[in-house]
Amino acid sequence: MDAPFPQPKPRLATQPEHFLAVGSNAPVDWIIHDGLMPYPQALDWMERRVEAIARGDASEAVLLVEHPPLYTAGTSAQPGDLLQPDRFPVFAAGRGGEYTYHGPGQRVAYVLLDLKRRRPDIRAFVSALEHWVIETLAQYQVRGERREDRVGVWVRRPEKAPLPDGTPAEDKIAAIGIRLRRWVTFHGISLNVDPDLSHFSGIVPCGISGHGVTSLVDLGLPVSMPEVDSVMRAGFEQVFGPTEARSFEAA
Repeated sequence: MDAPFPQPKPRLATQPEHFLAVGSNAPVDWIIHDGLMPYPQALDWMERRVEAIARGDASEAVLLVEHPPLYTAGTSAQPGDLLQPDRFPVFAAGRGGEYTYHGPGQRVAYVLLDLKRRRPDIRAFVSALEHWVIETLAQYQVRGERREDRVGVWVRRPEKAPLPDGTPAEDKIAAIGIRLRRWVTFHGISLNVDPDLSHFSGIVPCGISGHGVTSLVDLGLPVSMPEVDSVMRAGFEQVFGPTEARSFEAA
């Protein structure tokens, strides 16, 4: 269950894609970590929380963080896609997918949900994550789209030159990579709010060459992280159900 999954055909989110818990209104813990969280700390927290959720000892949770600059390698990462191995620390993530970058200005949302309580359907879960991101972008009048052959959420860039084969230019604004254990999800999504986009040049992001990366600020939207967090929370609740704010220390 650690491989990247096929994506639905490209389309805008024009109708809700609910992924609600069956027979339960228990809120999902919504946890925002202040400051930069070391990646090993995030991994350790997820490992412990996943086991607790699977045992029935903890609530489902979403942990929102920013990391210091680093690269992570998914289970499908190819060594040749790490172009600058000494630029930033590199971590084996254990999630599906290939190389990606995390750093300040990027909102990473680790999504820990029990699919046995919701729907034991990995493809539908990934689709719901995409829908969440696309709806978040739509609040800023940004048209995010899925691509059948490329994981993540993409933005068309008509002002840029097309690719050599004539393909219109598109930039990636959000990445998705998940893992499951006992039907509990972990890892999740990363949305580029205002990261240093030059930091992506040390890798082939998600193994996809030819297309670029972008962010909300790069698209001309000077939004703050707290504002994005609020929009993301509202969008999450539409797709996955109610949340309850918790501090990281209490979680």
